[in-house]
Amino acid sequence: MNVKTEALRAPATLVWVGGVAVGLIVWALLYSQLVPFSEWAVSLLPLERHSHLGEAIAFFLYDVPKVLLLLTLVVFAMGVVRTFFSPERTRALLAGRREGVGNAMAAALGIVTPFCSCSAVPLFIGFVSAGVPLGVTFSFLIAAPMVNEVALGLLFALLGWQVALTYLGFGLGVAIVAGWILGRFRLETWLEPWVLQIHAGAAGPAERVMSWPERIRAGWEAVREIVGRVWYWIIAGIAAGALIHGFAPEDLLASIMGKDAWWSVPAAVIIGIPLYSNAAGIIPVVEALLGKGAALGTVLAFMMSVTALSLPEMIILRKVLSAKLIAVFVAIVGTGILAVGFLFNLLFA
Repeated sequence: MNVKTEALRAPATLVWVGGVAVGLIVWALLYSQLVPFSEWAVSLLPLERHSHLGEAIAFFLYDVPKVLLLLTLVVFAMGVVRTFFSPERTRALLAGRREGVGNAMAAALGIVTPFCSCSAVPLFIGFVSAGVPLGVTFSFLIAAPMVNEVALGLLFALLGWQVALTYLGFGLGVAIVAGWILGRFRLETWLEPWVLQIHAGAAGPAERVMSWPERIRAGWEAVREIVGRVWYWIIAGIAAGALIHGFAPEDLLASIMGKDAWWSVPAAVIIGIPLYSNAAGIIPVVEALLGKGAALGTVLAFMMSVTALSLPEMIILRKVLSAKLIAVFVAIVGTGILAVGFLFNLLFA
């Protein structure tokens, strides 16, 4: 790159970086006013503030902008980070790795490469065609929706670093161990036949170094794509959380997800599988359930089953996995989630 081109790029970079700085200031100001805004909005309504309905509406009006602001910030930051982790580079890092090491690498990459469920099928095909072992691929597919940066960022903001860090450890453990076990079973023949016939394509053009304006634009594109796709799931999740927060009887919640019910963890997992949400949408429900006295491990097992074993996700994966391979996948991951739920309840009793 010549000196003239570099000189032309410098002002553009300053403009983009300055715009991001201004945006962060506006973000911080909006976030600081969430509580006054929610209280002011509820005060305008003809209802008692501390009634069931008043509590539910206040929860909803506070959590919707809070979660959307947090989601926007996290997705933008990770959209920039993702410019350093292309799918091609991800496949290159995973291909040819030994079992165990590859599973750990795949699970770790699942945190910093938050591919949505719509990307699961083409990524799975890409991993298989690039020679990535099936068990390693499963570690990535488990970790990406369950332990991605959105889930960790929101857990940290809503429940504290202890819960977020413990969830990270257990979530990675489930992804690594479940993927390793699936890999030991040598179930490649249980893939759909057409997947086995795919060969790795020719290598693409050499990657070029992106400028910071391009990386920032990638961050905004990530916000447009991801937030634009999931915002209604977030609102639906917060609405459910608001109803739980305002109306659900504490005795009923204790009987289903309380610390004294041994069957509460498997019941939570069974309830969570038919549901569909992303991490951002389910965490407000988690927050509301915990506020009502539900056991932490039981609630997080519910969250894991919704994000990692949801029925819509299984329907998508059915395009490349046989029904019996999906059954084995659900059984192994479900067992790991049950273990996490019971361990969390023991540690945070």
